[in-house]
This record gives sequence, C-alpha cells and structure tokens, in this order.
Amino acid sequence: MSSTILDVKDIKKRFRQAGGPLSGLLGSERYVAAIDGVSFYVKENETVGLVGESGCGKTTVGKSIIGLTDIDSGSIVFEGSEISGLRGRKFAPYRKKMQMIFQDLDAALNPNMQVGAALKEAVNVNHRLTDAEAVRRVTELLDQVSIRKSKLARYPHELSGGEKRRIGIARTLAVGARFIVADEPTSALDVSIQAQIVNLLLDLQRAHGLSYLFISHDLPIVELVSHKVAVMYLGRIVEMGLSSSIARSPRHPYTRVLWSSLVNKGEGRRVPGGTDVRPGPGCRFAPKCPAYFSMGRPRECASEPALKEVSRGHSAACHFPY
Repeated sequence: MSSTILDVKDIKKRFRQAGGPLSGLLGSERYVAAIDGVSFYVKENETVGLVGESGCGKTTVGKSIIGLTDIDSGSIVFEGSEISGLRGRKFAPYRKKMQMIFQDLDAALNPNMQVGAALKEAVNVNHRLTDAEAVRRVTELLDQVSIRKSKLARYPHELSGGEKRRIGIARTLAVGARFIVADEPTSALDVSIQAQIVNLLLDLQRAHGLSYLFISHDLPIVELVSHKVAVMYLGRIVEMGLSSSIARSPRHPYTRVLWSSLVNKGEGRRVPGGTDVRPGPGCRFAPKCPAYFSMGRPRECASEPALKEVSRGHSAACHFPY
C-alpha cells in the first residue's frame, strides 16, 4: 500500500477585505476566510482533484502547501515532517520536492530568458552538474515533455500556449519534484491541447511516481485524471470521495449543481455562489441550496454540517445528503 506523502489538517487562512482608509483605526476591518478548515491527504503516486468555482479557495490551498502563502492555523505534513511553520533555509530542502504548475502560462517563465537558459538554471538550482551534464539533463527534459530542441533558443513570447505549459512542467521536473500542485493546468488552452497536457501529466506520473494535487473548476477533466476528488465551496470541503463516485453519484447538493452546470454549460445554467458571498451562520450553501428550500428550510441547516462519511470512502458536509 502506498504511503501518505502529504497530510493537510484543518488549515485556515483569512485575508483582510479592502475597506475605507479609516477602517483599521476604527476597528472595523473585515476578513474573508479563503480557507476555513480544510483537511485531506495525498498518497504517493496518487492524484487528488480539488474542484470548485473561482474564488472558493482552491489556489490558496495549493499555495499554502508549497509555502507561497502562510496559513493562520492548522497542519501541513510532507513526507512525515511538519512544514507549515518553516521559512527560508529550513523550507529549502522541501521546495525542490514540491513544485507548482501555475495557472498563468507565463508565471514560471522569465520573459527575458531563452527556454534553454531557463531550464538549465532550474537544473542547476539543486544539482551540482558540469555544463555538459546540465545540457544533457535539459535535453532529457525536452524529450519528456515532447518539445523540440529547436525551441531552446526561443523566448516565452515566441511559444504557443501548449508549449509554454510543457516548459512549465519541465521546470518542475528539473528540480526533482515528487509532489506537484497543478493549478488549472489546462486553462487557456484549446480542447485538443488540453487533452495532450492531461495525457502528458498522466505519462509523467507513471514514469516518475509523481503525486498531484490537481486544481480545477472542470469536473470532467478532474474525473479523468484523479483518483479522489474534493469539492470546495466558500473555503471548505463539502464533499470528498473517489472520482467516479463524485461524478456519477454526488451526495452534496452543491456538487450536483456544479456538475449539472458544467455538463449543461451551453444551456446558460448558473452555478450558485461566487466570490462575493460570505458564509453566514449555519450551512454555508443553504441560501443557494435547492434541497433546503424544497424541504421547507429545515432547522437542522441552522448549524454548520461537519464533513462525515455517508458511504464507504465517500464524505459530505450536509445534514440531508442524497
């Protein structure tokens, strides 16, 4: 049985909401909980999908794991070591094992640096190689992500979206990452290119035993690449289970609405919620929940439901799961 490579427990992160110039002095500052008690784990050679609408906290979770965002509380354990409080040199040994594929195609690429130089720099960050060895390693990386050697002399603006994504993936491999946070890796790409990138990630996982946290708002793609799926709504995980169960037999009303809106996106259906919604007391999805209103607003929904097992290997944070 595979061992656990990442264990996230009850992490929380609040951001100060923009207010007037006197809000701090008057003690009227407002905070938004981007992450409000998120827990999950990832095993070696496993992909966990994290899905939800824009603004639900998915990317903040990913950045918190790899140390780009500090958490307010909770625990992040990587390969058996607590890493959430580590900074600078203390975090450095883990940074080469944990990398992020950023949603922004240009985020990991220096616009003033040729592709070959960027990859060579990444290779040399954590490895003491001769120039010939570094060049050989860069060539291997290009082969692994199916990029022609002729692209080594190109600058990022001379690459297509798919090529930029492949180079970004190559950079994560260059430092020897074993765990990768893939933040919307198929966004801003044509459908045919999306399929190529998904297949590339799957091939690399098989070849190198990689573990992924695959962040996306696209449930069909997440179902394809993930072993398990966690569904986020307004900072919390509201459902979690095997990818096939989440896609075909969702137990939480939000997951059902989210899936339906994606499958029928051509029909103009709108997913409830949004970044402007702040959870009030009780179930945070109740104000948008079809089941809540069809059941006559049951009093149980006045309390926040805990994420609990509703069937073998399948959990939902709902007082009345399907």
